[in-house]
Amino acid sequence: MSTELDLRDYFRILRKRIWLIVAIVLISTVAAAVYSMFFKEAVYQASTKIIVNRADTQASAPQLDLNEINTNIRMIDTYKEIIRTPAIMDRVVSEHPEFGLTSEQLTQRIQVNAVNNTLVMTLSIQDTSYRQAAEIVNAVSLIFQQEIPQILNVENVSILNAAKLDITPSPVAPNIPLNIAIGFIVSLMIAAGIAFLLEYMDDTLKTEEDIQQALGLPTLAMITRVDEQEKQKSLQENRSYQKAGELERVTVE
Repeated sequence: MSTELDLRDYFRILRKRIWLIVAIVLISTVAAAVYSMFFKEAVYQASTKIIVNRADTQASAPQLDLNEINTNIRMIDTYKEIIRTPAIMDRVVSEHPEFGLTSEQLTQRIQVNAVNNTLVMTLSIQDTSYRQAAEIVNAVSLIFQQEIPQILNVENVSILNAAKLDITPSPVAPNIPLNIAIGFIVSLMIAAGIAFLLEYMDDTLKTEEDIQQALGLPTLAMITRVDEQEKQKSLQENRSYQKAGELERVTVE
């Protein structure tokens, strides 16, 4: 006989252990919310924007050279890699020991992104202190502006906007709604897995369907389990019937 489960069997298993699933999901979701709000340290992000042009070899040209613009855009990837090299990071670390970072740590934490096929780059860094993050990213931008002309033939390097030091922005992490959603989804999957595992490990026969599925035989009779309270109630009813029968016999006689 086939032992494969159909969709109704899966729903039956989930419905059978619904309170276990609800308990696991509820506890895990609340734990994720509490951890995110009260125990996870807030993380802030500061960023700057830099625009870089190579040396202008056609300054007297009456109109823009599209090839030169496209070349500058393709050079953005080169600038992104240069920022993360020891030539920049080592100088930041040596000039700013107050950051307490090594060049390797700074390289791992700095994020450099290009802005949609433009000459603008965004430098960003995250830290538990916004002011610390702003000071670090400003220092990296300034030293890059000073060092890049010596590394490449670049003259026009401008910091479009530096990270402001006198503001208190909202933290970028933890993302409480996202953490709660992840906790809910993961706990739901785990709870469903536990329900199916318990069902798989339970080899007892409890219902007529279990017997039919395991033995392929119909059920002729069932013996129900009677607890002590039902037993006492049944005895009292039997005694009442007996007394009523005796009274009826006495009346007839």
